[in-house]
Amino acid sequence: MKITVSEQAHKWYIDEMGLEKGEGVRFFGKVYGKTEVHDNFSVGINIGTPEDPLSTETIDGITYFVEKNDEWFFSGYDFKVEYNDQLAEVSYHFNKA
Repeated sequence: MKITVSEQAHKWYIDEMGLEKGEGVRFFGKVYGKTEVHDNFSVGINIGTPEDPLSTETIDGITYFVEKNDEWFFSGYDFKVEYNDQLAEVSYHFNKA
């Protein structure tokens, strides 16, 4: 499982969440919603630091990560975070690994 965060999405997280170098964004599966590949689950985020990471990507000192205990949600997929200009927010994509 690989995480890819676009430069525009990275800037969005900094602006929206007030992130600073040394902080991180955790992605996880949460009940309610829908993704491209999940019914009744959506992507949750929070600020934190990796404890037992499954995958990470660090950009400008900010680490984007998924913990191993969330593998069930990302298993079999690479996870791509992009910025959607029309919605003015990030979008999440799951691509077969």
